[in-house]
Amino acid sequence: MHQQGILKTDDLITRFFRLCTEMCVEMSYRALAEQQQHTPATSTAIIRAKCYHNLDAFVRLITLLVKHSGEATNAITKINLLNKVLGIVVGVLIQDHNVRQLEFQQLPYHRIFIMLLLELNAPEHVLETINFHTLTAFCNTFHILRPTKAPGFTYAWVELISHRIFIARMLAHTPQQKGWPMYAQLLIDLFKYLAPFLRNVELNKPMQILYKGTLRVLLVLLHDFPEFLCDYHYGFCDVIPPNCIQLRNLVLSAFPRNMRLPDPFTPNLKVDMLSEIAIAPRILSNFTGVMPPQFKKDLDSYLNTRSPVAFLTELRGSLQVSHEPGNQYNVQLINALVLYVGTQAIGHIHSTGSTSSMSTITHSAHMDIFQNLAVDLDTEGRYLFLNAIANQLRYPNSHTHYFSCTMLYLFAEANTEAIQEQITRVLLERLIVNRPHPWGLLITFIELIKNPAFKFWNHDFVHCAPEIEK
Repeated sequence: MHQQGILKTDDLITRFFRLCTEMCVEMSYRALAEQQQHTPATSTAIIRAKCYHNLDAFVRLITLLVKHSGEATNAITKINLLNKVLGIVVGVLIQDHNVRQLEFQQLPYHRIFIMLLLELNAPEHVLETINFHTLTAFCNTFHILRPTKAPGFTYAWVELISHRIFIARMLAHTPQQKGWPMYAQLLIDLFKYLAPFLRNVELNKPMQILYKGTLRVLLVLLHDFPEFLCDYHYGFCDVIPPNCIQLRNLVLSAFPRNMRLPDPFTPNLKVDMLSEIAIAPRILSNFTGVMPPQFKKDLDSYLNTRSPVAFLTELRGSLQVSHEPGNQYNVQLINALVLYVGTQAIGHIHSTGSTSSMSTITHSAHMDIFQNLAVDLDTEGRYLFLNAIANQLRYPNSHTHYFSCTMLYLFAEANTEAIQEQITRVLLERLIVNRPHPWGLLITFIELIKNPAFKFWNHDFVHCAPEIEK
């Protein structure tokens, strides 16, 4: 091919790979159409083998060209060629997806990507030197093809991002966890696509299958890379709809593998005596990024000086975006506000040499804000606010401890039973689903129902349904 000058100019390279991709895809469509015309005797396996035969040969050719393009040591040329080829396949896929619509077939594209991924991650010296760049190229490609952009490719896409080699390479083998933010972005792409269907509980058969697949991917991550879920829990919970209790519990139940969780049911468990309780967890999502600059400025000013006083009275308005029930509030801003105020409060308490407790978290600008939100917000807003607190009740760390105390304090100091009922609801609905349950959630709830100071059992709402009482 070099001798024939096929790879001489950019235009020739592009034309060659575009035509090759289109021919391979066309052959696959023809083979799949053949299968529909014939009796089931031409089994799916035979037709697939026929498609794979051509597609795999094409992938082998791409791999050889990437490996041998440029000098043996010139990684840039190799990666440029790979990026070019991936871009061409993406272009063909998107055009095909738009033209054929319901007739679109994922099979040829899935096979090209998966075989290319496996070939380029083979244990070979030439490939090892460009490994991280190769993974970056695939991540960018998958991000471009995310389900919101190419819904017809969704199943194949989930299979690609959850392939064991891809997960292992992205999360275990990248130096200094460089692959983590890229992989987190792909999961966020998946949650964002699922969100409207889950929020409106519109789960037709295809969506149910996709949801089940998503749960399985999360279970794999929870088992093999729990630290990854710990570090990015904020970004994930930000895009998972409030009604997806179990999906969120899976993310929030993750804890570092080197930690032994104390049994939350231990009688008289002294949480504040645990050594981990003073250590802040790592949060790799940029949560202050959603705050408007003026809002952040006023917030910081209020936390430092308790002025401007108007900040508190205008807070509900700052969080509201519409008057449409169910979509009244800027959920991302509520989540960011709660975590930011909490981290500032913890810093303030630690700077005085204390630790979080029911007595040290009170009478501060931080608690003013939380109490104001609990009292001032309507039912929808308060539910989102309490959910944002509950999202921080995870494994033993300083955030879990502070927010657990805050939740209990808000319950104890509530001026209406409605607030206490909502706090109970937020905790309870996360505990009545199947396991796993986050550790911090359990200790908070156990403290609430066992500690006589909270008079939990004296409230009417506890007895409104036998299931709750039970």
